[in-house]
Amino acid sequence: MTEPKEKILLVDDEEAIRNLLSRGLGMRGYVCDEAADGDQALEKLGKKPSDLVIMDINMPGKAGTEVLPEITKNYPETAVIMASGISDPKVIAKCIQDGAQDYISKPFRFEQVLASVSGTVDKRRVALDIRNYFMGLTKEIEENQNEPRRFFFEPIQKLINALEEKDSYTAGHSQAVAEIAICLGAQLKMNHEEIDDLHWAALLHDVGKIAVDPNILNKPSELTPSEYRHIMTHAVIGPNLVKPFVNNRVVDIISHHHDHFDGGGLDQTVKGTDIPIGARVIALADAYHAMISNRPYRKALSITEAFEEIRWYSGTQFDPIIANILLNILQQHILQEQKSV
Repeated sequence: MTEPKEKILLVDDEEAIRNLLSRGLGMRGYVCDEAADGDQALEKLGKKPSDLVIMDINMPGKAGTEVLPEITKNYPETAVIMASGISDPKVIAKCIQDGAQDYISKPFRFEQVLASVSGTVDKRRVALDIRNYFMGLTKEIEENQNEPRRFFFEPIQKLINALEEKDSYTAGHSQAVAEIAICLGAQLKMNHEEIDDLHWAALLHDVGKIAVDPNILNKPSELTPSEYRHIMTHAVIGPNLVKPFVNNRVVDIISHHHDHFDGGGLDQTVKGTDIPIGARVIALADAYHAMISNRPYRKALSITEAFEEIRWYSGTQFDPIIANILLNILQQHILQEQKSV
């Protein structure tokens, strides 16, 4: 007997599309239900929550973009895939920010839908495992108020391990970024609490990549604009994943760790010193470690080459004060290498 698969609610005002998806997914073991609009979807979820919702954006009555926040708020264990003929990057970004796990464009091929469903279901299982683990720690944490973060190590490591299984580059990357970030934080005279938040944010800054297609993560050539945007959703998904378990400062740092100092980052809402200082530190530490690491599409830069890259982007991508600290450290390293030759 095969293991029962997830329950899926198909929300679309076009009956033909609902029937097509219901038949196709049903043949693969998923249990499907249907709703013709947003109100009907919320009514059905209220009676019997689904594991996954596939929902159109443009429907009579409430638009899918209006229903999405209600689902993510009231049914946090229900994953959502948005479907639409709209390909506006801002609409896609807003859906991801509001909690959608994926976005598929119409007209779509069934294979595309199936791949999205399979990936989203896998991500949901990982998220639920982590959530259940944390819930099991509640009593222990309450009894050990003086050191609650001690209990976070194992689930944090579980998150990082899940990511490293998908992306060979990430193996060791988060720890390396944490070490660089802590060094920079010390130079900035951050206090113990700020360093602690910086450490956790650095370890967790990429966990949202467990929701990213591994074929794109490990692509052996440069990314297309749409692939880059897909990868960048990790900066939204990651904070949502860890939010129940860390403080708001850590969440904010992870949310903004790809912001550019001059405001030129993707879908960026703040710039300059309005970006949390921890995010500005990790943005530089993350970029520097990426520069000196081999990637599928290029060889690692030398420290001298990385020095020039950071100097070039100081004041635009990177906070110039933090960049200057790292440049001084690298310059000393370069001088020592030259003396030893």
